[in-house]
Amino acid sequence: MAKVSVFNMEGSEVGTIELNDAIFGAEINENLVHLAVVKHLADKRQGTQKAKTRSEVSGGGRKPWRQKGTGHARQGSTRAPQWTGGGVVFAPTPRDYSFKMNKKEKRAALKSALTARTQENKLVVVDELKFDGYKTKEFVRVMKNLKVEDKALVVLAENDSKVVRSAGNIPTVNTSLCSELNVYDILNAQTLVLTKDAVAKIEEVFA
Repeated sequence: MAKVSVFNMEGSEVGTIELNDAIFGAEINENLVHLAVVKHLADKRQGTQKAKTRSEVSGGGRKPWRQKGTGHARQGSTRAPQWTGGGVVFAPTPRDYSFKMNKKEKRAALKSALTARTQENKLVVVDELKFDGYKTKEFVRVMKNLKVEDKALVVLAENDSKVVRSAGNIPTVNTSLCSELNVYDILNAQTLVLTKDAVAKIEEVFA
């Protein structure tokens, strides 16, 4: 099992923790990681775009001129796609872009992402995150103490509104619960910050 240091909110090392190799030392499956990212982005698409086809635009009820003898090209409707105000060819319609991944694939992709961050030394474990109130400056100070100055994802075991709201105004920091953890957020962050309780919960759920 891999050992990583555990830091407190002051940035001092207070111990070490052994990570479960089944989760933080798994074989990286790049194909499933890519599929999980594509699925996440597809699920976020609203799919509400809409344009009218020639059968849906108003007007064009009669043939604009007779078939032959006018010198014009033959036309059947003033709402055909080549006309101004005409319908759109193969117009987009509302649709659902989401698709399914089975549970084993999701878990394998998540383990791959966690393993990648561990191998890249971009995983930081903190013993706890506790604030007396909603203090953005305090949260920024903690991130500096942990030497996390780039884009970070902070993962909590349980919802703590003081921590979440303290991080809410920091553009480079996102927070997540273990139950909401996904591959896209892990890879989108340069550094993954886990509390000790979050590590324990992840290992309990995904082991």
